[in-house]
Amino acid sequence: MQHRIVVLGAGYAGTMAAGRLARRIRREDVTITLVNAHPDFVERVRLHQLATGQDLKPRPLSEMLKGTGVDLRIAQVTAVDVDRKTVTLTGSELPYDTLVYALGSGWNPQGVPGTDEHAYEIASRPGALRLRDRLTRLGAGQTVTVVGGGLTGLEAATEIAESRPDLDVALVTRGDLGDWLSPKGRAHLRKVFGKLGITVHEHAAVTAVEPTRVITSGGPVPAAVTLWTTGFAVHPIAASTTLKLGDNGQIVVDETMRSVSHPDVYAVGDAALAMGAGNKPLRMSCASGGPTAWQAADSIAARLTGGKFPNAPLRYFNQCISLGRKEGLIQYVTADDRAVRAALTGRFAAVYKELICKGAAWNVANPTFGLPVRRRPLTTTSTAQSPA
Repeated sequence: MQHRIVVLGAGYAGTMAAGRLARRIRREDVTITLVNAHPDFVERVRLHQLATGQDLKPRPLSEMLKGTGVDLRIAQVTAVDVDRKTVTLTGSELPYDTLVYALGSGWNPQGVPGTDEHAYEIASRPGALRLRDRLTRLGAGQTVTVVGGGLTGLEAATEIAESRPDLDVALVTRGDLGDWLSPKGRAHLRKVFGKLGITVHEHAAVTAVEPTRVITSGGPVPAAVTLWTTGFAVHPIAASTTLKLGDNGQIVVDETMRSVSHPDVYAVGDAALAMGAGNKPLRMSCASGGPTAWQAADSIAARLTGGKFPNAPLRYFNQCISLGRKEGLIQYVTADDRAVRAALTGRFAAVYKELICKGAAWNVANPTFGLPVRRRPLTTTSTAQSPA
């Protein structure tokens, strides 16, 4: 009987994991089903571009997965029963032997009054398209206020300011602008923000969002449009299961991305509470999604085929930030994601970031590029093995 592997979510991590598994295990021994609510792969790292009117290249999942042996199922996941080992989809039920949970995350309103009603988000394609429509209807001189000084907020504010110089763009952040960056990185960020005319409200905690303004600890900030980018919230389905979760709802996993409570469940990407260098949790990001997907896929293959377990460390190298289409910032970091002095800036950094974005999408469809493709047969005893 074939071993049934079900992967939930076709973002960066889920699609990479499914494709890599298909090239690690003999096809006649396994079925790999990738479940996603929509038929297209969404380049989440480009949604700020989509929101400002740029058209992204269509990426149908059926084309990206052609020839891999992965069965694509377009359906909404409504429930997961990890004790019965079944996934409930709209109108059907899907049993599994091994589950890879990659449902990812969405925007996080954080319970701030008025956010759900009046703020926009770009953590999803529908959200980006909704913001895109609203921006096209804004007249000159109106204010777009971006709440959140993290990577998404910086990229969104600069993209909007560059594409719509007739608008007044503001950014509200709890701390200093780019306070986690190196001195060189912070200086370049302020230079670009100044050139684009972006107003920065620092040390300002948002307490409410209203139709035409944002209320902060430093007073009201005008906002014909409020864009909310203050981090991510994990998909809620895991919270309704018996899986062991962290305080933020992520699935607690070991070094192989295996659930610590249910050994037939693996979590990758934003869904996983995984430890990286320095025993620090990996942040929700594309930079974490790829490595966790590779780790999970190779670990599953090793357990099922009696092969070698992966031992590559989960670590960071840089943070890549686009600042519009002409400027960028590549902040080099330690293995545990702390900024070092070195940073690339300017046009070269923008090109570098663009190559990273293209490479991330390419890797989704080519998860084992540069590695030997070895489809191994299943063994009868491998499922109980652990890494050496």
